[in-house]
Amino acid sequence: MTINKLSAKQKLTMNWWKNPKYRHLDAVICDGAVRSGKTLSMSLGFMLWSSSSFDGGAFAVCGKTVTSLRRNVITPLLPVLAEYGFVCCEKVSSNYIDITFMGHTNRFYLFGGKDEGSAALIQGMTLSGVFLDEVALMPRSFVEQALARCSVNGSKMWFNCNPDNPSHWFYREWIKKTAEKNALYIHFTMDDNPSLSAALKKRYKRLYSGAFYERFVLGKWTVSQGIVYTMFSESRHVYKGEKECEKYVISCDYGTVNPSSFGLWGLSGGIWYRLKEYYYSSKREGVSRTDEEHYAALEMLAENRHISKVIVDPSAASFIECIRRHGKFRVVKADNDVVKGIRQVSTVLSQGRLMFHESCTDIIREFHLYSWNEKSGSDIPVKENDHAMDDMRYFTADMMKSQGGDSFIAMSVAR
Repeated sequence: MTINKLSAKQKLTMNWWKNPKYRHLDAVICDGAVRSGKTLSMSLGFMLWSSSSFDGGAFAVCGKTVTSLRRNVITPLLPVLAEYGFVCCEKVSSNYIDITFMGHTNRFYLFGGKDEGSAALIQGMTLSGVFLDEVALMPRSFVEQALARCSVNGSKMWFNCNPDNPSHWFYREWIKKTAEKNALYIHFTMDDNPSLSAALKKRYKRLYSGAFYERFVLGKWTVSQGIVYTMFSESRHVYKGEKECEKYVISCDYGTVNPSSFGLWGLSGGIWYRLKEYYYSSKREGVSRTDEEHYAALEMLAENRHISKVIVDPSAASFIECIRRHGKFRVVKADNDVVKGIRQVSTVLSQGRLMFHESCTDIIREFHLYSWNEKSGSDIPVKENDHAMDDMRYFTADMMKSQGGDSFIAMSVAR
């Protein structure tokens, strides 16, 4: 991978640490739009700084998970480092990389900051610097523990993220207080990435709407408000008639007091169709159903089709066990990361990769009612009219994971 041209902001991100105007600062913060070129320039700048400033030092490179860190940062970075003359020896099983440049060798440990327990992973280390990718997705406890480890003279902190809600702790404590934190703040837009063509910019703009458009395309820290899936349109996303499909999946949001919603999905021509649904509300019907009764409805939904998997709300332990006990379907627990799942659904809806049969009236109804909780101060949907929304979210998260996660989005855009 050859870097032919850099924007002014990319150059500043790479070289601020040796600029007389900024080198006294303790940190750099880069935020802004997706595909704006901030991650590569920041990670390369971090390596140039650390390798020029230290020999025998220990550094932390952190992402939401080690898997996402490798995908988003390490894999694109290593070929660039090789072209610059860096020698990298990666120990995948131990999650560190020894990097030699101009006679200096340093060790870079890879960490995932996915939850509150992650802080213990980095506790006790002595670091010469830390690079935090997707810092807005990490718990505050992990970030602050990583920063506390930077106790070596001359250590610096490098932050990279896409915008979130303006009440987010990182926005309030770091971006709004850059002077107090002795930090340099650099805001990126897509125009700051010279390698991104006008055609690709237009494609990315079509991927998002609402708050996600303002954050990922315009690069703003903005409040989520109104209807969640503003890109949903009955004229675009609802179909009639039968579909011949090559693969079938069922997703389940299970409730006892709350409604249960199951969706039958079929893959045809690269598009997933919601062919049928089962939606049972004990409040509406006046009678509760047992696990076995819901399982019987699951079998009726599947009919004689070969179902590759049944994706179930991870909290529905008794229903998961009921499905396993019958031995007919392979059952997997759903990923229940709500905001990430909503973003994924928003993307595939914008791409036209999800369609809904006109008979699926409950999910169509919920699309028009599912809204953000504007009083919460964070990205939380109102816990009403969300049961079909949840089973769709479980399905989409699993589908995107099986097709390469966020890289699936990038491939869909680039094709």
